[in-house]
Amino acid sequence: MSPAQLHVDERYQRGLSERSLRLIRKIVSEWSWSAFKPPVVVDAGELFEVIDGQHTAIAAVTHGAIGEIPVLVIQAQEQEARAGAFVRHNRDRINVTPIQLHNALVAAGDEMALTIAQVCERAGAVILCNPPTGGRYKPGDTLAITTVRGLVNRRYARGARQVLEVCVKAGMAPISAAAIKAVECLMFAQEYKGEIDAERIALILSAHGESISTEAGRFAAERKVPLWRALASVIYMNRRKVRHAG
Repeated sequence: MSPAQLHVDERYQRGLSERSLRLIRKIVSEWSWSAFKPPVVVDAGELFEVIDGQHTAIAAVTHGAIGEIPVLVIQAQEQEARAGAFVRHNRDRINVTPIQLHNALVAAGDEMALTIAQVCERAGAVILCNPPTGGRYKPGDTLAITTVRGLVNRRYARGARQVLEVCVKAGMAPISAAAIKAVECLMFAQEYKGEIDAERIALILSAHGESISTEAGRFAAERKVPLWRALASVIYMNRRKVRHAG
């Protein structure tokens, strides 16, 4: 079917946000039939109305060199039935988690995903696929793949490894997103840079992790700041509580 025959009913489908437009541009620039998923459509007379896959349909039209695409045609004659089908196709699904996507990218040889995997391995951090049974995390375990990816983007492999090493040495189980951001802030933000070293951060967290987490939660609520920023402040305020070994 020609993608130009496909129609999106904006009475119940979402309009194109900036995020949608970026996705469409990405699909167009990286068009691959191996990644193609046929849109689900309804025969609405002169046009076929898209129930699921509007980004793919619009990208096919925008591409300019895609004459025909396969589609899945379902029966839903009334507009109410078509809207109901749209809801079911978009609500009743299990979305891919960030960790599942990361693992797939590693398997596909994605450069960024491979860098993240290498950084974690060298730092001693373990990216879990799912929370462990009974919440029994081991030191170095983490589910914060999105935060780790952002860390690698900002600090590159070396800086990201240094941050994660601190969290691993502190025995964090698990390494939370807030902890990663707090340690990064203490090591690299201008306000703290040079004021507290990586070893001391790890010592403070190892010796007083539970009380510091409690204090940071209270600090965040009272000052109305993100938990990671509160955690960085509390760690810094406790910098003289422990002595370096030896």
